[in-house]
Amino acid sequence: MDVEGKEPDPRFTLANERTFLTWLSTSLALSAGGLAMAVVPKGVFVPWVRVGLAVVLVMLAALAAALAYPRWRGVQRALRREAPLPSLTLAPVFGYGVAAVAVLALVLILVAG
Repeated sequence: MDVEGKEPDPRFTLANERTFLTWLSTSLALSAGGLAMAVVPKGVFVPWVRVGLAVVLVMLAALAAALAYPRWRGVQRALRREAPLPSLTLAPVFGYGVAAVAVLALVLILVAG
């Protein structure tokens, strides 16, 4: 991390760090959801749907983990330069991705029940 600019208020640095850690815990939760979906008994969901949901969840987990540090670094750089914070362009991908998985899982649960 480059150290150009002035040292930001520690509260902002710590808030940025908490956000970084939240990205990582979100990634772990998505991974756990994907793994759970992958081991659902074969008779519960159609196999290709079960595998598809698991793959989408694990891909979202990998994306969240991969983007956590670059996001932290970009925000920290902006804080040091007293510049606008970088936009979170992938927020819709995570929001709509998790929502789509949840809706599809809900439909499958209702149909199977």
